[in-house]
Amino acid sequence: MSSVSTTHIAVLASLLFGAVACSKGQAAQTSPAATEQAAAAAESEPQAPSAADAKREAEEMFRSRCAVCHGEKGLGNGPGSTALNPKPRNYTDGAWQANVTDDQIKNVIMYGGAAAGKSPIMPASPDLQSKPEVVDELVKIVRGFRPH
Repeated sequence: MSSVSTTHIAVLASLLFGAVACSKGQAAQTSPAATEQAAAAAESEPQAPSAADAKREAEEMFRSRCAVCHGEKGLGNGPGSTALNPKPRNYTDGAWQANVTDDQIKNVIMYGGAAAGKSPIMPASPDLQSKPEVVDELVKIVRGFRPH
């Protein structure tokens, strides 16, 4: 036999031995290093925020981004609204609340007023495209201003 054939036979024998060992459950045992690697990989995967985290982030975002123009009470009279024309949306307007869909509100939040045929002064928030839970909570905040 040539040396190449002997090498191939040795490699095949090693593979066969490994396959037999695996079939008998010997390879099913996990080393501590493998366990640590799997745990580290699981921790590094992005996880969806909890509902409470999304709500908290949306409330903070409304105060820092939205209330500047729309006001803390959603009246469209925030301190940043004084020089704006048109004025920001008044979320307490019952007729508007009845005629706008949640999807339309989400669209304006993420893509800005111009994307919805509204005022281009309303800025987009593209960072929220990867945070649908936060956008849903922002819609709930806007809907919370609906008159009862």
